[in-house]
Amino acid sequence: MTRNIYSRMVIQMTLDDKEWKAVKFKEIFDEIYIAKSTDLVNIKEGNVPFVGRSSTNNGFQGEFDIDLGKINKKNSITIGMVGEPRAFFQKYNFACSQNILVLRHKRLNENNALFLCCLINQYLRLKNYNYGYPVSKERFKKDMIIVPVNHAGKPDYDFMEIYIRNKNEECERKFEKYLETKLYKLKKEYKEISTNSISWENYPINRICNISSGRDIYDAERVNGNIPYITSTSANNGIKYFVSNINSTLEGNAISVNRNGSVGYAFYHKYNALYSNDCRKLKLKQNNNEFVSLFVTNQIMAQKEKYSYGYKLGTGRLKRQYILLPTKNKQPDYNYMENYIKLIEIKKIEKYLNYYKVTKK
Repeated sequence: MTRNIYSRMVIQMTLDDKEWKAVKFKEIFDEIYIAKSTDLVNIKEGNVPFVGRSSTNNGFQGEFDIDLGKINKKNSITIGMVGEPRAFFQKYNFACSQNILVLRHKRLNENNALFLCCLINQYLRLKNYNYGYPVSKERFKKDMIIVPVNHAGKPDYDFMEIYIRNKNEECERKFEKYLETKLYKLKKEYKEISTNSISWENYPINRICNISSGRDIYDAERVNGNIPYITSTSANNGIKYFVSNINSTLEGNAISVNRNGSVGYAFYHKYNALYSNDCRKLKLKQNNNEFVSLFVTNQIMAQKEKYSYGYKLGTGRLKRQYILLPTKNKQPDYNYMENYIKLIEIKKIEKYLNYYKVTKK
């Protein structure tokens, strides 16, 4: 059967149509090994991606100047062996911190690897690997997961690749349509502004925002769900967990500012979310809409370098923090803020849509 014919068949197939079978990891991957580790102490910045044991951001920790002997080949899957393990596909040559498991196969590519990462992450959650129960290379090699198989009962890498590629193309089409609709709406709402004659003034945050504390949901209390729980992380827009808990902090169209951890980071949350006590929740007193909130969030974030883990941003200090805002008639110019953000979004969407159309020709 030719690949094109098989690809058309996969488009019509669902996951339930495909035959699945329990297969050992050592039969799915040609190589399973613990990567040589690199200590980042005294290492200079460079161009080699560094993968740590983080469970977010694909494990990416930055780019550094790494010895050639400690660089791993691209088209690999990595798993942090301790902590909260997650499987990530590494598209480029990379280096690692300690306790990183690397999985390779000659047929592995970005699409079938993403398919496998979903299955592996489900396996890692079910096995409840954590600091007290770390991933073991030997145990992992002997363990099994259920994967789609071909007529010979072997892992069907072609199916996995084509399935993910088709899903990506479907998502891209939906995203393109969404952006076209959003662009039309933004252009209709946008009111032209001039950036030449604008004046700026410092305002204390408590003059323009109401500030309230978050409330912790401890590990033993957290129940998995669909509500974003905002903590003091600097990644994923401040979202650390998705829970089904409910408390008095639940609110949307709000700004979170980290008082602890990644101090000074600020994020806007259009959706309903819960807020931990390691951050503060801000609501604009006037013009509390998405665009003005994004402008103010950026101005708060611009101050983050003055804070650190030892110099926290509590409620009192946050109230006294000044930020620069455009001003008109000695008042914050909310109209300018709103349309400035709209203009940025219009330009970004147009750039993406033009690029998308060129690359798809």
